[in-house]
Amino acid sequence: MQDGPRFLARLAAVTGAAALLIMLWQSWPHVQAQILARQAEPRAVTPRGDLAEDERSTVALFEAARPAVVFIATTERVINPWTRNPLQVPRGTGTGFVWDRLGHIVTNHHVIAGASSATVRLADGRAYNAALVGASPAHDLAVLRIGIGAFRPEPLPIGTSHDLRVGQKVFAIGNPFGLDWTLTTGIVSALNRELPGEAGAVMEGLIQTDAAINPGNSGGPLLDSAGRVIGVNTAIFSPSGAYAGIGFAVPVDTVNRVVPRLIAAGRYLRPTLGVRVEQQINAALAARLGIEGVFVLDVEPGSAAEKAGIRPGRLTREGGFAPGDVILALGGRPLRGVPDLLAALDRLEPGAEVTLTLLREGRRIELPVVLDAGR
Repeated sequence: MQDGPRFLARLAAVTGAAALLIMLWQSWPHVQAQILARQAEPRAVTPRGDLAEDERSTVALFEAARPAVVFIATTERVINPWTRNPLQVPRGTGTGFVWDRLGHIVTNHHVIAGASSATVRLADGRAYNAALVGASPAHDLAVLRIGIGAFRPEPLPIGTSHDLRVGQKVFAIGNPFGLDWTLTTGIVSALNRELPGEAGAVMEGLIQTDAAINPGNSGGPLLDSAGRVIGVNTAIFSPSGAYAGIGFAVPVDTVNRVVPRLIAAGRYLRPTLGVRVEQQINAALAARLGIEGVFVLDVEPGSAAEKAGIRPGRLTREGGFAPGDVILALGGRPLRGVPDLLAALDRLEPGAEVTLTLLREGRRIELPVVLDAGR
């Protein structure tokens, strides 16, 4: 008889617990929703404070330079093989920058080479058809012109490159892979690098940088920490074709010498000696005779070389070749071959008088020459 009340008490406890579980189960979605709502609430924001000084200067540099950097898109004229109708198809993209207030745009020659038309887009969205003013393939430089009306962007300030030092900060602005107005930073990694150019010339004095440069950056400005142009980004060294830590820029001292001539005359003409030289023949003769220099194969009538008395090589009766003068140095700068001669002339002006060091009949002689204007 005493077990009856205990049983009832236990039954009541079990029934109450079951009711509580049912109530909790029924209310769980509401509780779960409240928990999730609390989790979805944004956390309190911690104030950042001011940007670091170097960050502020980088932001200011980019914002000041960006309006003068342009996006270049080129097209190529092709013939439809089925209809024989001409078509304009996209060819590639690149970068350039405003050179002056007359609408001249500086870029790389390889950006526009082979293109039938080019469109220049400014940072504010305006787009213009561009006309080619002039190009120098040997320097990988070209000048376009656009008809800018009002609200012309200010040209980028021009710096110097002869006084650059390894370790200086540099900033590249461009359109890599079509991603417009991208800023990358780095340092001057090395100076006076050489790369083969077109027409047998060597691009000398290039700036090497570790600022990320990819396809589409070509033609864009390389800036120093003062926001001045110190080079034009031109090439990368990469087995894959993408950035691998080494990029090259044409030094601004070269740009500032070549671009005004392109604007004035449409092409860049080196001063000339008036001698005929051939790179392959020169290499073969140098290897056979063990002489390092530039073999003069012929002399143009009335040229600076003829006036100075430079002697060319000649063919013998037996069908062989008798070397004439071999140019060992120009202005005291040793010449290893034809590319060195072209690069040495590139640093001079027409009408300049230079001293040639020649090997003539086994003797070293020095000869003054007044350079002609290229033709």
